[in-house]
Amino acid sequence: MSSIELTPSQKTILTALTNLHREAEDAIKGEDIADEVDRNPGTIRNQMQSLKALQLVEGVPGPKGGYKPTADAYEALDVDQMDEPASVPLQHNSEVVENATVESIDLSSVHHPELCRAEIHLQGSIRDFHEGDSVTVGPTPLSKLKITGTLDAKDDTDSILILEIDEMVAPVDN
Repeated sequence: MSSIELTPSQKTILTALTNLHREAEDAIKGEDIADEVDRNPGTIRNQMQSLKALQLVEGVPGPKGGYKPTADAYEALDVDQMDEPASVPLQHNSEVVENATVESIDLSSVHHPELCRAEIHLQGSIRDFHEGDSVTVGPTPLSKLKITGTLDAKDDTDSILILEIDEMVAPVDN
Protein backbone atom coordinates (compact mmCIF):
# COMPACT_ATOMS: atom_id res chain seq x y z
CA MET A 1 0.00 0.00 0.00
CA SER A 2 1.28 3.44 -0.80
CA SER A 3 1.78 5.92 1.99
CA ILE A 4 -1.40 7.85 2.85
CA GLU A 5 -1.06 11.38 4.19
CA LEU A 6 -3.72 11.86 6.84
CA THR A 7 -4.80 15.23 8.21
CA PRO A 8 -4.22 15.66 11.96
CA SER A 9 -7.99 15.35 12.49
CA GLN A 10 -8.18 12.12 10.45
CA LYS A 11 -5.19 10.70 12.31
CA THR A 12 -6.70 11.55 15.72
CA ILE A 13 -10.04 9.98 14.80
CA LEU A 14 -8.46 6.88 13.24
CA THR A 15 -6.19 6.44 16.27
CA ALA A 16 -9.21 6.69 18.59
CA LEU A 17 -11.08 4.13 16.47
CA THR A 18 -8.20 1.63 16.52
CA ASN A 19 -7.74 2.05 20.29
CA LEU A 20 -11.46 1.64 21.03
CA HIS A 21 -11.72 -1.31 18.64
CA ARG A 22 -8.76 -3.03 20.29
CA GLU A 23 -10.56 -2.75 23.66
CA ALA A 24 -14.06 -3.70 22.47
CA GLU A 25 -13.14 -6.02 19.56
CA ASP A 26 -16.43 -4.96 17.97
CA ALA A 27 -17.82 -2.17 15.81
CA ILE A 28 -17.43 1.27 17.41
CA LYS A 29 -20.22 3.83 17.33
CA GLY A 30 -19.46 7.31 16.02
CA GLU A 31 -20.70 8.80 19.31
CA ASP A 32 -18.08 6.81 21.23
CA ILE A 33 -15.34 8.11 18.94
CA ALA A 34 -16.73 11.65 19.32
CA ASP A 35 -16.56 11.32 23.13
CA GLU A 36 -13.00 9.99 22.94
CA VAL A 37 -11.68 12.86 20.80
CA ASP A 38 -14.01 15.56 22.20
CA ARG A 39 -15.62 16.36 18.84
CA ASN A 40 -19.16 16.61 17.48
CA PRO A 41 -20.65 13.28 16.26
CA GLY A 42 -21.50 14.97 12.93
CA THR A 43 -17.83 15.81 12.44
CA ILE A 44 -16.96 12.17 13.11
CA ARG A 45 -19.51 10.96 10.52
CA ASN A 46 -18.06 13.34 7.92
CA GLN A 47 -14.48 12.22 8.64
CA MET A 48 -15.54 8.56 8.55
CA GLN A 49 -16.81 9.04 5.00
CA SER A 50 -13.39 10.27 3.89
CA LEU A 51 -11.65 7.46 5.82
CA LYS A 52 -13.99 4.92 4.17
CA ALA A 53 -13.08 6.36 0.76
CA LEU A 54 -9.41 5.80 1.66
CA GLN A 55 -10.34 2.20 2.64
CA LEU A 56 -9.12 2.74 6.20
CA VAL A 57 -12.46 2.02 7.90
CA GLU A 58 -15.45 -0.10 7.11
CA GLY A 59 -19.00 0.68 8.15
CA VAL A 60 -21.01 -1.98 9.97
CA PRO A 61 -24.78 -1.51 9.51
CA GLY A 62 -27.48 -2.33 12.05
CA PRO A 63 -28.28 -1.59 15.68
CA LYS A 64 -24.94 -2.99 16.85
CA GLY A 65 -23.19 -1.29 13.95
CA GLY A 66 -20.55 1.36 13.79
CA TYR A 67 -17.05 1.44 12.36
CA LYS A 68 -14.11 -0.95 12.27
CA PRO A 69 -10.55 -0.16 11.20
CA THR A 70 -9.17 -2.09 8.24
CA ALA A 71 -5.68 -3.62 8.13
CA ASP A 72 -4.71 -0.59 6.00
CA ALA A 73 -5.67 1.68 8.92
CA TYR A 74 -3.01 0.12 11.13
CA GLU A 75 -0.48 0.43 8.32
CA ALA A 76 -1.41 4.10 7.73
CA LEU A 77 -0.91 4.79 11.44
CA ASP A 78 2.31 2.73 11.44
CA VAL A 79 0.94 0.55 14.24
CA ASP A 80 1.99 -3.06 14.59
CA GLN A 81 -0.88 -5.44 15.16
CA MET A 82 0.37 -8.21 17.42
CA ASP A 83 -1.64 -11.18 18.59
CA GLU A 84 0.13 -11.31 21.95
CA PRO A 85 2.23 -8.19 22.56
CA ALA A 86 4.71 -8.32 25.43
CA SER A 87 3.19 -6.80 28.51
CA VAL A 88 4.87 -3.69 29.88
CA PRO A 89 3.11 -2.41 33.01
CA LEU A 90 1.94 1.21 33.00
CA GLN A 91 0.85 3.13 36.10
CA HIS A 92 -0.87 6.50 36.17
CA ASN A 93 -0.89 8.22 39.58
CA SER A 94 -0.07 4.83 41.20
CA GLU A 95 -3.07 3.13 39.49
CA VAL A 96 -2.43 0.31 36.99
CA VAL A 97 -3.63 1.25 33.47
CA GLU A 98 -5.37 -1.78 31.96
CA ASN A 99 -6.50 -0.44 28.56
CA ALA A 100 -3.19 0.70 27.08
CA THR A 101 -0.24 -1.10 25.54
CA VAL A 102 3.25 0.40 25.71
CA GLU A 103 4.50 0.28 22.13
CA SER A 104 7.93 1.87 22.58
CA ILE A 105 10.04 4.03 24.88
CA ASP A 106 12.34 6.66 23.40
CA LEU A 107 14.91 8.37 25.60
CA SER A 108 16.31 11.80 24.80
CA SER A 109 19.23 13.68 26.32
CA VAL A 110 20.32 10.73 28.44
CA HIS A 111 23.78 12.30 28.68
CA HIS A 112 22.24 15.33 30.43
CA PRO A 113 20.28 14.01 33.46
CA GLU A 114 18.54 17.32 34.27
CA LEU A 115 17.03 17.43 30.78
CA CYS A 116 16.36 13.71 30.32
CA ARG A 117 12.94 12.95 28.87
CA ALA A 118 11.19 9.72 27.92
CA GLU A 119 8.65 9.49 25.13
CA ILE A 120 6.22 6.68 25.89
CA HIS A 121 4.39 5.59 22.72
CA LEU A 122 1.10 3.88 23.55
CA GLN A 123 -1.72 2.03 21.91
CA GLY A 124 -4.71 3.20 23.91
CA SER A 125 -6.33 6.38 25.14
CA ILE A 126 -4.25 9.04 26.89
CA ARG A 127 -7.07 11.54 27.43
CA ASP A 128 -7.11 10.97 31.23
CA PHE A 129 -3.41 11.82 31.55
CA HIS A 130 -2.63 15.43 32.51
CA GLU A 131 0.49 17.54 32.93
CA GLY A 132 2.07 16.97 36.34
CA ASP A 133 0.67 13.43 36.73
CA SER A 134 2.95 10.66 37.97
CA VAL A 135 3.64 7.90 35.42
CA THR A 136 5.59 4.66 35.85
CA VAL A 137 6.46 2.40 32.92
CA GLY A 138 7.97 -1.04 33.28
CA PRO A 139 9.66 -3.23 34.02
CA THR A 140 10.26 -4.02 30.33
CA PRO A 141 10.42 -7.72 29.37
CA LEU A 142 14.13 -8.07 28.57
CA SER A 143 16.13 -5.38 30.35
CA LYS A 144 13.69 -4.95 33.27
CA LEU A 145 13.97 -1.17 32.74
CA LYS A 146 11.57 0.80 34.92
CA ILE A 147 11.01 4.53 34.42
CA THR A 148 9.18 6.80 36.85
CA GLY A 149 8.49 10.37 35.89
CA THR A 150 6.23 13.37 35.81
CA LEU A 151 4.10 14.00 32.74
CA ASP A 152 5.58 17.03 31.00
CA ALA A 153 3.44 16.97 27.84
CA LYS A 154 1.36 14.65 25.69
CA ASP A 155 0.60 14.21 22.02
CA ASP A 156 -3.02 13.06 21.69
CA THR A 157 -2.74 12.59 17.92
CA ASP A 158 0.05 10.00 18.20
CA SER A 159 -0.72 8.73 21.75
CA ILE A 160 2.65 9.81 23.16
CA LEU A 161 3.36 10.72 26.79
CA ILE A 162 6.45 12.86 27.39
CA LEU A 163 7.88 12.32 30.84
CA GLU A 164 10.41 14.28 32.80
CA ILE A 165 12.33 11.36 34.28
CA ASP A 166 12.49 11.22 38.07
CA GLU A 167 14.03 7.73 38.28
CA MET A 168 15.26 5.14 35.81
CA VAL A 169 16.27 1.71 37.10
CA ALA A 170 17.51 -1.43 35.34
CA PRO A 171 18.81 -4.26 37.55
CA VAL A 172 22.35 -5.42 36.92
CA ASP A 173 22.91 -9.17 36.52
CA ASN A 174 25.74 -10.64 38.57
